[in-house]
Amino acid sequence: PQVVGGKVKKPGKRGRKPAKIDLKAKLERSRQSARECRARKKLRYQYLEELVSSRERAICALREELEMYKQWCMAMDQGKIPSEIKALLTGEEQSKSQQNSSRHMKAGKTDANSNSW
Repeated sequence: PQVVGGKVKKPGKRGRKPAKIDLKAKLERSRQSARECRARKKLRYQYLEELVSSRERAICALREELEMYKQWCMAMDQGKIPSEIKALLTGEEQSKSQQNSSRHMKAGKTDANSNSW
């Protein structure tokens, strides 16, 4: 044993793997690792492609909705009320009147603070 800097060093390559490594086994592990890596990469790309596709569909739907709102605004600028907005407004009025009438029935008398359309 050698003494270097107060420490005893033993001859040999301590901590390293033996030189007689089975190269075939090492090569096979490497190939298996590469196969698994390619499989993970394929899955990741499939996931990302699905994500992009769903986002593109959402963008198309939002563009169509925006175009519909633009058409409604242009119609209202010309003094016309689109039938869809009329339906929304009458639907809201009907639901409000139903809510108010059910409140009146529960209270047994008309409530002065309720807004009836």
